[in-house]
Amino acid sequence: MSTSAAAPTRREQILGEAARLFAERGFHGVGVDEIGAAVGISGPGLYRHFAGKDAMLAELLVGISERLLTGGRRRVAEATGGPAAVLSSLIDGHIDFALDDRALITVHDRELDRLREADRKLVRQLQRQYVELWVEVVRELHPEVPEAETRVAVHAVFGLLNSTPHLGSLGRAATESLLRRLAHGAFAALSG
Repeated sequence: MSTSAAAPTRREQILGEAARLFAERGFHGVGVDEIGAAVGISGPGLYRHFAGKDAMLAELLVGISERLLTGGRRRVAEATGGPAAVLSSLIDGHIDFALDDRALITVHDRELDRLREADRKLVRQLQRQYVELWVEVVRELHPEVPEAETRVAVHAVFGLLNSTPHLGSLGRAATESLLRRLAHGAFAALSG
């Protein structure tokens, strides 16, 4: 769960195991005691860190949406070399997410509707902002393409990249390379 080199905190360990277990067996198929056991604490001990499973799920899904948006903004700000370089950086960042956080993709797909309405709205708001980062960059590369078509292309590339929980294993480097080529090819097809 942690993107830093430091050892994950207990809270991050709990979230990582919760994501893994929710992805494997679904939100309702996992008890607090099982999550606690996975990190070596009692189920009731989890309540020192989280109010319950609902709070864990909210933190997982809001948290990953915030991380993607923050990371995307950072990549846009730091990339040099014009819109093609910015797009490459965005693609690389999303591929890292898709390969490193496969369980979160599965949890999002299956469990988003279980969030409280306010948390679900926040996730959707963060996701829309993340999409708009990409749309702006792709429009700079392909100004001739209508905005609606660009937005559909961005969502299609997300679908491609977020398919990682369903992929066989080619090994990380080969999968990363293939996803990168496919994503760039999809955007290049906008000019075709």
